[in-house]
Amino acid sequence: MSPNQPGMPPKVPIQGVKYLIAVGSGKGGVGKTTVSVNLSVGLASLGYRVGLMDADVYGPNVPLMMGINKTPMAFGDRIQPLEQFGVKLMSMGFLNPGDKPLVWRGPMLHSVIQQFLRGVDWGELDFLVIDLPPGTGDVQLSLIQTAPITGSIVVTTPSDVSLEDARKAVLMFHQVKVPILGVVENMSYLTCPHCSERIDVFSYGGGKRTAEEMGVDFLAELPLSPAVRIGGDTGNPIARQPEGKAFLELARIVAARAAAVGNQEGPKIEISD
Repeated sequence: MSPNQPGMPPKVPIQGVKYLIAVGSGKGGVGKTTVSVNLSVGLASLGYRVGLMDADVYGPNVPLMMGINKTPMAFGDRIQPLEQFGVKLMSMGFLNPGDKPLVWRGPMLHSVIQQFLRGVDWGELDFLVIDLPPGTGDVQLSLIQTAPITGSIVVTTPSDVSLEDARKAVLMFHQVKVPILGVVENMSYLTCPHCSERIDVFSYGGGKRTAEEMGVDFLAELPLSPAVRIGGDTGNPIARQPEGKAFLELARIVAARAAAVGNQEGPKIEISD
C-alpha cells in the first residue's frame, strides 16, 4: 500500500485550499465526527476560512451535528457547498437524507470522494477538514492516493481497546507517508457536576502515552461532557459555546501544526543559463 504506486493519478492540489486536514480513527465510537465538527467551527471562530467535507458516506452525521439539512445546488458542473457557522459543508447526508442506507462498493466510493474534493466549489479556504470514516479502508486510500493531505489527526479514547486501533491508524498514515499532526484523546475525563472531582471513565493517559511511544505529537485531552453530546444532537456545536474552550485550544494547536508542516519545503530544482 503506497500513495505513489505506478499508474496512480498525481496528487493534484485542491484549487483554493491551503491546508487539507484528514481526521481519522482506527475504530468507530470515539467521537471522530465530534472532533471534526468542533475543530472546523473552532477554526472558523478564530477567523480562518474553513470547509468541512464529510467523507463518512455510510454514516454521515455532519448534517445533524451542524444543524443543517438542505439539498446543495449546482451551478454548471460545480456543486455549491452549504454553509453553517462560517463553515462550508459537503456531506452525503445532504444528498441521501433520512434512514436509507448506502450499499456501495469501492469504485463508487472513490467516485463520490473525488466529486466531493474536486466537484465542489470550495472557493478560497485556509483549511479543508475531512471527516474520514473509521478504520483503514477504501475511502481512506482513495483520498490519500489522490489528494495532497497536509496532515492527519488520529482520534482515540484512553481505553486500551480504542488505543489498539488508534495505533493501526497511525501506522496507516505513516505507511502511506501522510504527515501526522498528532493524536487527540477524546472523552478523556468527566468532571463531576457536584464536587468537581475528575473521573477517568475510560482509564487515564493512554492517548498521550501512545503518542509518545509512536513518536507523534499529542494534541489535546478533550473532556467527556453532557454539553458536548447536547451540542451534537441539537446542531449547536460546543465550540460555539463558553464550555467549548478545549476545542478552541485544539483549533489553535492544529492551525500552528498545519502551518509548520505545510511550510516545510522539499528540494528545489533551479535551471539557470
